[in-house]
Amino acid sequence: MSSSKPTTIPRRQLGRKLREMRQGSGLSIADAARLIERGTGTLQRLEKGESPRIRQWDIEALCKIYGASQDKTEALKALAAQADERTRPVDEKVWWQRYEDLIPDDFETYVSLEAAAAQVIMYQSDVVPGVVQTSDYARALDGVFFGSDTPMELDQRIQVRMQRQTALTRRLSPVEVNLLIDEAVIRRVAGSPKVMVKQLRKLADTPANVQVRIVPFSAGFPLGCAPGPFVILRFPVDPGTLEPVEPTTVYVEQYGSRLYYDRTDVVDRYLQAHEHIARVALSVAESKHLLRCVAKEYEA
Repeated sequence: MSSSKPTTIPRRQLGRKLREMRQGSGLSIADAARLIERGTGTLQRLEKGESPRIRQWDIEALCKIYGASQDKTEALKALAAQADERTRPVDEKVWWQRYEDLIPDDFETYVSLEAAAAQVIMYQSDVVPGVVQTSDYARALDGVFFGSDTPMELDQRIQVRMQRQTALTRRLSPVEVNLLIDEAVIRRVAGSPKVMVKQLRKLADTPANVQVRIVPFSAGFPLGCAPGPFVILRFPVDPGTLEPVEPTTVYVEQYGSRLYYDRTDVVDRYLQAHEHIARVALSVAESKHLLRCVAKEYEA
């Protein structure tokens, strides 16, 4: 993607949500288009994230025929405003989604991208990624970060986290995960030593489609800097076109904001960074051994 072309991520996210709602309502794309008095091709482009100009009226009309709640309608309209090229500067290189945005937490962009991905490539320098966390580890973190939550709200957050992990164990096309974790992650205690024992054993016993490798302290700084955590999402190939259904996307989470990149040059830079770090990481077998050894240290 050229640097002068805005990111397609908001449009892709909007299209995915509209497609899921239409399918859930049992309507064909032709029927839905007819009901809002639009051409089938127009709605098809909207669902594919290929429509640079998006009318709020169309979003409202689609939400109405799909039976969406008012809150979901407002969330989709907010997303449509982000997606419409006319509302954003043409030199935008990244789409920001702030935590205080109109889009509710359960409408989080990353969760749907992760669920749609064929491969998730990660580097984590701070905490165990949510997709491989134990419920106790997740509770230790969220109990602090969401300190004002009621016990029921905290339980719901943990349930959502655990539900995400079903993508790794589903029978049909489970997501492939390539995870590099800095040794600091397994040395820093979240909750208690008992919590860490369970977490490290889970990391050591991941299914075959989840590859976990530890970057030891002795590796130093393979990039000459501390890049921070990042995720690269690759999507399935369309059998008809032999092209990925969506472009590879980089996700970077910071305190208070989430960043999504799909420019080819930026994606390539993160892929190269992951490759450089992987060269100094322990093998899968060595990583399993280290994880079990550190788990025993926590038991002592």
